[in-house]
Amino acid sequence: MKFKISCGLLGVSIAGSLVLGTSSVQAQTFGVELHNTLMPASGAMGGVSIARPQDFLSGVNGNPASLTQFKGTQFTFSGAWAEGTVNQTQTGNIPLIGPPLVEPFSAKSSAPGSAVANIGISQDINELGLPVTLGVGFVTSSGFLLNYTQEPASRGTASGMFVFNLPVSLGVDLTERWSVGTSVALGIGILDGPFVGASSMVMDYALRGTLGTNYKLNDCNTVGGYYQTRQNFDFPNAFILLRGPDQITRDVALDLPENLGFGLANTALMDGKLLLGVDLLYKLWENADTFKAIYNNQFVVQLGSQLSVGKYRFRSGYVWADNPIDQTPGSDIGGVIQPGDIRAVRYTQGLLAVTSQHRISGGIGIQDVLPGIDMDIMAGGMFRSSEQLGDFTSTSIASYWIGAGLTWRFGRGSCDRLNIPNQWCGNSQGAVPSPSTL
Repeated sequence: MKFKISCGLLGVSIAGSLVLGTSSVQAQTFGVELHNTLMPASGAMGGVSIARPQDFLSGVNGNPASLTQFKGTQFTFSGAWAEGTVNQTQTGNIPLIGPPLVEPFSAKSSAPGSAVANIGISQDINELGLPVTLGVGFVTSSGFLLNYTQEPASRGTASGMFVFNLPVSLGVDLTERWSVGTSVALGIGILDGPFVGASSMVMDYALRGTLGTNYKLNDCNTVGGYYQTRQNFDFPNAFILLRGPDQITRDVALDLPENLGFGLANTALMDGKLLLGVDLLYKLWENADTFKAIYNNQFVVQLGSQLSVGKYRFRSGYVWADNPIDQTPGSDIGGVIQPGDIRAVRYTQGLLAVTSQHRISGGIGIQDVLPGIDMDIMAGGMFRSSEQLGDFTSTSIASYWIGAGLTWRFGRGSCDRLNIPNQWCGNSQGAVPSPSTL
């Protein structure tokens, strides 16, 4: 009786957090990093995925210890479309590295939305006597794109960055309750800017590691956490300035930050059909090159729920995050010192000003859309927010996203989803018996 009460109390506590949270805060993206907010299932839950992810790709990209929750062979192909409405207003001249000055203007970014792909496969190798699950993927990790070139006064202001990661992840069950995991991701970074009139589009590669753990406290509560290293890009000759016959170039150091994550998931309510989750993220922007001159460290709270009704999974999410904008920015941006006064720094800062603190999301998962194939659909929106950056620069931003994914489950993965006993899953073909044979 005491055990059941502890599960129930924690479940009610998380449910209360969800209800109270939605009445006082809304949500946002996290600087320029996506985390799991565009994954096919986790994306509908505000990215909640540290303790009990509902798609294995969120374990590959987030807490690798959670991969042991996925059995057999699973393959996911998913995509999303994300589009923002970004406006910038200048009320004074802005000195730039190269002539001429940016003059007063007010315009909406003409950059189109972005197509995002997240693809991966996982495989447990328990039949070899090892309590291990492996996962690999192709993940869109970070990005932004702005374009004000339609405004002559902007002097060709356009900037963008995308980071795609190829993670290889491993989760290990140490006991029936405790798992650990690690992953290494090779990142492909593409940068254009953010130096107006003095930028070139370049690429670089960088590694990133993650260590994670999960622990099942009891039948209805799971906790998890992870540490993720910085991803250190050094974009060669990203700054290029022509002065008559001379050419000045500089490499630009740009890091995605260290991340600390902690998550709690509870299934005590509605006979286990209601999953509630809370994830906490802490992003160390102040240790990351380029962004340490623009952002402060950032704290993020993610809240998510999933209600299972037959073969349907109804999901919702809500996220609140600190506004990361540093009100006392530095002049050294990735190794390039900005000219003139703080106006130029504020202008560059405005190109990366993801300031909205509030986001909501929702979606639905459907099992067996076709035999052995599940489908997940999600959508979300970031509420409009405005920010004044110094005396002459102001920005406003809002965005929305939609996405979907298909997951193929083979062998023990299909048995696990259908609650079929494991002894039916040991044949070499991984065939799932028909209900009539059970």
